[in-house]
Amino acid sequence: MSQPVAPVKLVILITTLPGRGGDQVAAFERLAPVVRAEDGCLQYDLHRVTDDADRFVLIERWASAAALAAHDATPHMVEADAASPAFRAGPAEVIRLDAEPLA
Repeated sequence: MSQPVAPVKLVILITTLPGRGGDQVAAFERLAPVVRAEDGCLQYDLHRVTDDADRFVLIERWASAAALAAHDATPHMVEADAASPAFRAGPAEVIRLDAEPLA
């Protein structure tokens, strides 16, 4: 008997170089419609941290680990990852959450 496919939930913390938050927003605005159209994408939303124009939280939900892996290998994500060091202060911190809330 096969295991049920569990959705994948990610919280990604992003910090841009000082004054470059607008570049992050512009990059996301170009990328978001393409990502949201991918098979298995359930959520792909960027939020700015209140009172800090250079910090963001990206919330992603994927139907499965396989859908997330396929997303990570797409040409648009490879290109986005290659371009982001121009405006990001460092690598994004990816936090993978348990599929189900504790309470």
